[in-house]
Amino acid sequence: MNTYMAKASDVQRKWYIVDAEGVVLGRLASQVASILRGKNKPTYTPHVDTGDYVIVINADKVILTGKKLDQKIYYKHSGFPGGLSETPYRRLLNEKPEFVIQHAVIGMLPKGPLGRKMAKKLKVYAGAEHEHAAQQPETLVIK
Repeated sequence: MNTYMAKASDVQRKWYIVDAEGVVLGRLASQVASILRGKNKPTYTPHVDTGDYVIVINADKVILTGKKLDQKIYYKHSGFPGGLSETPYRRLLNEKPEFVIQHAVIGMLPKGPLGRKMAKKLKVYAGAEHEHAAQQPETLVIK
């Protein structure tokens, strides 16, 4: 018996659409990352990008539980002395709701070239409209 290893040329990709309204950020991110990796398919191969495309709409209506809106802080550094900037998630969610979901999902993907390739298949929109109707995405319900 031989182990099946998927080839990049044999992968068939589907499009899924996820409504983030009223969904907890961590649950949404973990399930979306799993679909981007292809772990929901029987042909999953760790070193090949076998995942599907995911469209996330209503990113501005995602939920953070507890006091995370005020206590969770996004840090970035310019590389210069004193260049640390801190942004609370409440302000980040108001200004760039797409970034909040992208940051959470990309943190759950593998690091390196393969993870960057998987991250390109994630499309996030703050509102209910998206520009991928031609791909006929299937609706995916996050529990």
